[in-house]
Amino acid sequence: MSSGKKNNASPQAGVKSSPKGGSLRLLLFRFTLLLLPFVLLGVLEFSLRLAGYGYNPQFFKRLKIGGEDFFVQNEDFSFRFFPRATVRNPGPVRFPVRKAPGTFRIFILGESAAMGDPAPSYAPSRYLEMLLQEKYPGTKFEVINVAFTAINSNVILPIARECAVHEGDLWIVYMGNNEMVGPFGAATVFGRQAPSWPYVRLVTALQRLRAGQWFMELGRKFTGQREQAIAWGGMGMFLHQQVAPDSPLKQTVYRNFQKNLDDIVRAGVNSGAKVLLNTIAVNLKDCPPFASLAGSQLSPTNRAQFDQLYANGMQAAGRSEFAQAAELFERAALFDAGSADLQFHWAECLLPQTNLAGAGAHFQLACDNDALPFRADTRINAALRAEGGKVRSDRLMLCDAAASLSATSGAGICGDETFFEHVHFDFDGRYRLGRAWAEQIEPLLPRNNNAWVSQAACEQMLGLSDWNRAQAIHFIVERMQLPPLNSQANNARRKDALEARITQLRAQMNADHAAETRKTFLKLLEQRPEDYFLHENFAVFLELVGDASAATMEWQRFLDLLPQDCLGYYQVGRLLIVQQRCAEAERLLRIALAIRPGRTDAWVELGNALALQQKFSEALADYEIALKQEPQNAQTLLRRGKVLARLNRHAEALDSYRAAIQLNPADGLSHHELGLELVAARETGAAGTEFREAARLNPDNVPERFDFGTWLLKQNQLEEAQREFEAVIRLEPNNLRAQQTLARLRSMRKTTP
Repeated sequence: MSSGKKNNASPQAGVKSSPKGGSLRLLLFRFTLLLLPFVLLGVLEFSLRLAGYGYNPQFFKRLKIGGEDFFVQNEDFSFRFFPRATVRNPGPVRFPVRKAPGTFRIFILGESAAMGDPAPSYAPSRYLEMLLQEKYPGTKFEVINVAFTAINSNVILPIARECAVHEGDLWIVYMGNNEMVGPFGAATVFGRQAPSWPYVRLVTALQRLRAGQWFMELGRKFTGQREQAIAWGGMGMFLHQQVAPDSPLKQTVYRNFQKNLDDIVRAGVNSGAKVLLNTIAVNLKDCPPFASLAGSQLSPTNRAQFDQLYANGMQAAGRSEFAQAAELFERAALFDAGSADLQFHWAECLLPQTNLAGAGAHFQLACDNDALPFRADTRINAALRAEGGKVRSDRLMLCDAAASLSATSGAGICGDETFFEHVHFDFDGRYRLGRAWAEQIEPLLPRNNNAWVSQAACEQMLGLSDWNRAQAIHFIVERMQLPPLNSQANNARRKDALEARITQLRAQMNADHAAETRKTFLKLLEQRPEDYFLHENFAVFLELVGDASAATMEWQRFLDLLPQDCLGYYQVGRLLIVQQRCAEAERLLRIALAIRPGRTDAWVELGNALALQQKFSEALADYEIALKQEPQNAQTLLRRGKVLARLNRHAEALDSYRAAIQLNPADGLSHHELGLELVAARETGAAGTEFREAARLNPDNVPERFDFGTWLLKQNQLEEAQREFEAVIRLEPNNLRAQQTLARLRSMRKTTP
């Protein structure tokens, strides 16, 4: 019996304990399953980091410079948003890790306009810095510009979140021009177009991890989306990304912008900084739409009526019959009011009638309906103006830059008096915006009676010499010759006006003026020896006045202050080639390319340095890399041709020269080199054609005129040959070879019956 009781008790005990043990084991199993993905992800992340895979996704990195710790820009940050071949990089950034007492730290957040393109060393923020320094000499100001080209609010948000931990007293936010064309925009070329903001946040957050970077790379491989090694191509890259005014993609971008804007402002306010939010000014009056799409809903009959009315309006405007033209455009708008071109020309006809309000409204519609939306539009500025009502914090301030700059423009509508082209400020516009910022900041600083310094005084402190000014304008002239700017109806007039400004500046450039300018730079650098932008401006000036050696030394000082930035290494290396110090140049250019492999011009200069050291195979390899990044570069094709010729690969050299000429028929040097190669190939007649063209294109080039004369002499064309050698001696009176050849020629002509 007792044994039976024992046997009965045992099963009962087992029944009671089994559910508890099973539940615990099941719970542990489920918990392990839940943790397993995170454990595996952690192992993968650790392994990838240990193997050195991936890139640092932070915007700032810490660096010791001259024994002091600084935060500087991280070149790899942008890989989260751009394909490597077209990646855009921040400009130079440097500020102390330990903020000194009494320092007022300002972060500038935005895109290329805030960056100061095409001359960041003269950005609006630099004018602001000079204004503040002069009015408040007892306060140290750190103006840290983290804006750069082609980004938008999707990229600015993570930068802002990093700025939030760096003790900023003020954030100036000037963004909105690139919402449609930047990463994740409706017209972007950098990846997926207009996804919703949760997708954007997920993708960019994943790439903070090395594992996320690895998964993204795997995804590109499996979907066949391998990056092509085509370098940045400017605004012309977007020509085939036109967006209709009513595209639903634009609505997604507006929603994303609003979400990003809210989060950027809150990040600034919550960091303890004041946030100066700006509306965006753009060139409305003098910048026609880059593209205009016809309304898709028009019937063929209505389209024909629109076209006829529009054509008649253009003809009337061409006859300066502006009232009639405006009436015709108004009638045409009944059929297709979304035509950006129509709105722009309608506005142009209202201006001469002094209907400024009507003109402004139609110029704005032309901007809003632009199918290549490179400018902030009405919806973007409306969101910026309304932000104060959403955040409701005394830390948020609004600078209505669009209204402020319009009010100080000739017709009350921003145009070429403010901008170089569509959004990038001319020097007057830079000062006016910097001054508007300064006046907004004034209540945050100790009161004093010092006046704001003038634009001329600011520009002298910045080192904006006539030489530097002319170079910046020259960059814009080059840009105006490229699409889509070169297809705008008023392009020739605007380009001519810029070239006239350069001509006027050059008339003032003489030896005495250069000597005075050099003294001014030296005095400024005594006062501000760590102002790396000032060193850059001085270096540019020195090279422009022909002092390459002094320019090299100044770029070296820039490099010493910013050892993380590729620009100093590139510029010193480039100038050392001119001074025949090619081995040193090679070393520095390799460092520049290690920092920024996508810098095509550095690959070209490295190829030049190697070619001059007769390392022709290595030079050829570097030119090939440059051409993979930028296939349409005629000068690189020319240089490659010369190296191929030295490697006795003559057929390929001929092809390279011909490709260069096809891209740039006006380059006399390419014709000349092709002529030399054709002579070696015994294609004498074809060589003469190229020599003749080279001499025509470059009449002041001694080698090209000499070689053409030599060819003519060999063809027994004595009279024409004599003219060429006489031209050589006029250009270079001490050319002994030309003198001897000319004497022989004259003797031959005397003895020729």
